[in-house]
Amino acid sequence: MNDRVTLAHGAGGRQTAELIDKVFKAHFSNPQFTSDDAAVLQMQSGKLAFTTDGFIVSPPFFPGGNIGKLSICGTVNDLSCMGAKPLYLSCAFVIEEGFEMAKLEEIAAAMEETAAKAGVRIVAGDTKVAGKGQVDQLFITTTGIGQIQEGMDTSGAYAKPGDKVIVSGDIGRHGCTILLARDEFGIDADVTSDCAPLWANVKAMMDVTNDIHVIRDATRGGVGTVLYEIAEQSQVGIRLDTQSIPVQDGVKGVCGMLGLEPLYLACEGRLVIFALADKADALVEALRGCENSENAAIIGEVTSDLPGHVILRTEIGAQTMLSRPTGELLPRIC
Repeated sequence: MNDRVTLAHGAGGRQTAELIDKVFKAHFSNPQFTSDDAAVLQMQSGKLAFTTDGFIVSPPFFPGGNIGKLSICGTVNDLSCMGAKPLYLSCAFVIEEGFEMAKLEEIAAAMEETAAKAGVRIVAGDTKVAGKGQVDQLFITTTGIGQIQEGMDTSGAYAKPGDKVIVSGDIGRHGCTILLARDEFGIDADVTSDCAPLWANVKAMMDVTNDIHVIRDATRGGVGTVLYEIAEQSQVGIRLDTQSIPVQDGVKGVCGMLGLEPLYLACEGRLVIFALADKADALVEALRGCENSENAAIIGEVTSDLPGHVILRTEIGAQTMLSRPTGELLPRIC
């Protein structure tokens, strides 16, 4: 097989079959993985969650992961936020002519490893090769199906006054990592992406209670954007305690130098949770017992005043409104 992807690999002939067999099938093979036009799946009764997402991160390799790992985590986490156990994924690749085969295999291996960790199976896919310059290296789209667990019913419209706001870990690391990986500012900081599959973390919370009002994956736009979306959907106010928001020192330093707000930097392994006040401490304890959420924290509360707005309580006790970002802080981060 060639050491780079050629247009022939996307033409549907011998080279296409070779690419699928030696790269994708080699890493994704399982009892439901199919060479037919569609996978045949065994489903249980009840409700399903169904989602799809496209990934065009630049650069495709970064400290803590790559576009392949990210594509699995993003879709697994979207399902998990609905209280759905991830079951099956499909993946579609658009590969630029000339992309290194060794890098493609590294990406497929990361997808294999992450899917196994998340307990999900890749069962179908598609491969297209685009001419040089038509795409930037590699784009991946993943679609997922999950089984909503009994008693779970979450939505951004369900936040209620009195709820506590929880984050499952320190924020802003993925966005900061991508910014540094582009090496546009000459900043050297020890920051790695938080990219991780989070079904186990959601399951740990469900073992405490199914009465969780909101679970959201803070990806593009970060925690701040998610909070504003929920405040508007539920028509509530949100008050945050800035001292309680966990931010890694390296991320703080980069944000300080560049004038960025960590609340608006992307995460790829962080949940925002709204739950009853009397359950919040137990949920945080459960999260802290899981990998990738060891520094979960309660960062604020839901109020009935100032619906649709997010207020920050500063270190000196003053209150200020969290400004909404204008434009896109970092394009192509996921």
